[in-house]
Amino acid sequence: MLHRKSDRKQARAAYARDGRMHDTRRALLEAALDLLEGGRSFDALSLREITRAVGIVPAAFYRHFRDVEELGLALVDESMTTLRRMIREAREVPDPQRIIRNSVDTLVSAVRANPRHFRVISREMHGGMPTLRERIRREIASFTNELALDFGRLPLLNRWSAEDLQMIAGLMVTAMVQIAEAVLEVPAGDAAAQARVVRMAEKQLRLIALGVPQWQSAPAGAKASSP
Repeated sequence: MLHRKSDRKQARAAYARDGRMHDTRRALLEAALDLLEGGRSFDALSLREITRAVGIVPAAFYRHFRDVEELGLALVDESMTTLRRMIREAREVPDPQRIIRNSVDTLVSAVRANPRHFRVISREMHGGMPTLRERIRREIASFTNELALDFGRLPLLNRWSAEDLQMIAGLMVTAMVQIAEAVLEVPAGDAAAQARVVRMAEKQLRLIALGVPQWQSAPAGAKASSP
């Protein structure tokens, strides 16, 4: 009986310790996001200023991340994983006519809910730390591959070459990245400006989609052309 009580006590202590570890890790991520709000890049952040913002000693940082770069990678992974999941759910609606509208609404909602994360992605994909830039590039490539596979299951596209499926998916993903950046430029609370961004985003994606029935796909390496 005493042994079982001791086990439960140790388990509760471990749970509390894990909870505190999680809270500190989260606090470090949030502090980095706050410090980056002034337009700085991750390579301009120091470990000391991040830990000072959280109220812990620098040595405690290493219980959660090897360095500031690893913290940045964690933020990129967090943001891209959430976005991919939300866009995937938006594409699963039963009405194909709603897919574009749902995808745009989902993307806008994700950016509005996590503007700091998306500002980091937008900034780091064009500069900053090479490691973060490469991780963002890989995540976008993975997202494109996933979308290309989805397109290949559609009746209109199931005879397209893998190369052409990658092309149309790449066009869509590039448009989504541009849409996210446009949403970030809209002042909070400016409903009219956001509506304009949403309207233009839908038109962009629909214009890409309109070219699909006209495209004559050919095997990889061969020349494909519209009629």
